[in-house]
Amino acid sequence: MNLNELHKKNKELLNEEVTIEGWIRNHRRQKDFGFIDFSDGTCFKHLQVVYDNTLENFSEIEHTLVGSALKIIGTLMPSSGNQDYEIKANKIEVVGTCPEDYPIQPKRHTKEFLREQAYLRPRTNLFQAVFRVRSVAAHAIHTFFQEKGFIYFNAPILTSSDCEGAGEMFQVTSLPIDNLKQSPDYTKDFFGKKVNLTVSTQLELETFALSFKKAYSFGPTFRAENSNTKTHAAEFWMVESEMSFCDLEDNMNLMESMLKFVVKYVLEHCKEEMNFFNEFVEKGLLEKLNKLIQSTFTRIDHEEAIKILKEADVKWEFTPEYGEDIAKEHEKYITEYFDGPVFIKNWPKEIKAFYMKQNSDNKTVAAVDLEVPGAGELMGGSEREADYEKLITRMKEMGMESTDLEWYLNLRKYGSCPHSGFGMGFERLLIYLTGVDNIRDVIAYPRTPGNCEF
Repeated sequence: MNLNELHKKNKELLNEEVTIEGWIRNHRRQKDFGFIDFSDGTCFKHLQVVYDNTLENFSEIEHTLVGSALKIIGTLMPSSGNQDYEIKANKIEVVGTCPEDYPIQPKRHTKEFLREQAYLRPRTNLFQAVFRVRSVAAHAIHTFFQEKGFIYFNAPILTSSDCEGAGEMFQVTSLPIDNLKQSPDYTKDFFGKKVNLTVSTQLELETFALSFKKAYSFGPTFRAENSNTKTHAAEFWMVESEMSFCDLEDNMNLMESMLKFVVKYVLEHCKEEMNFFNEFVEKGLLEKLNKLIQSTFTRIDHEEAIKILKEADVKWEFTPEYGEDIAKEHEKYITEYFDGPVFIKNWPKEIKAFYMKQNSDNKTVAAVDLEVPGAGELMGGSEREADYEKLITRMKEMGMESTDLEWYLNLRKYGSCPHSGFGMGFERLLIYLTGVDNIRDVIAYPRTPGNCEF
């Protein structure tokens, strides 16, 4: 039996003999008895195991250290201590011992230390909570899209296109390193052309949306950006969706409903973990998340947002300007101004990607960013340009070669229709959900500049 089942059925199992398997998280020894703080990883809540010198191997057990694996047969009984119930051990088998220099001891370790022990940190309370929430949030995302009839698209990781036009991509090649120092002949490379790790699945995802009407992807993406901020990693996970016969308003409706669904799902299915975060990581976290669920998300144009920022009685580090992007400090002010999540839409076309639908003013595109209190930008999307000629013209204006994207342009020739989509960095969502403010601590093995351990 696992602890998750035991905790759920504890009333009917009282005074019954049960068998559990797991690890020692803490061990307090007395002269003739001892207490084991026991966990098997199936739930956040631990279980106290009490043993005494009636055990045949009492001497072995009292010298067994933290981290050791045990199989315990015992009786579930009401506790005389702080717990509602505990196990009185009838038999304990040491399955795997652990030495004294085991790095994860029952004390509060720093996050920096635990990053160095990333292969062991899931055994701590903080990371038990983080990675269970990560698992449940991922399930919630799949549940949301599946219940709405979306096709799950397994996007390619290797690609010859640069969706964002950023140029900060990891190259994949089988050519000898010496060949790369000159002007390499990519026709002799493995794929016969220059290939990179994907920065977004959007372009390929559109092909499925224009076949199945609605499609989503959920997988790893890569950016070769030499950044060491708390929100950047070279490898991270993205949730992306694309919908046919969908305009910008429909897109925002879906973004709002998806976020509310996932937040509510996590709050319902990870109550102990979320209470832990609320108490030890971010005070007021539960209030913030519950408020988001009840909020109606504000929708304003980029121009209106800049006007509000310019009129604010604030000394900005970065002066807000029409036609330019907004900074973190601006995002924070806007969400505080409206006291809730804000969609900022219709952005200047000069600072947005080539594929976004051009508005009739010829100055803006039908793009949107979702700003949430305490985190800033969480999601971004747009209505895609469905007009072949307009897309070709825009690519020429931006100095882009259309040769490698002929298949993408053809989508505008073969039964084109209005379509929209959005993307959300999964780790950014987890930072928002847990209050853990560094991307390195919400992904199992972070890949950052100078770091590719484990």
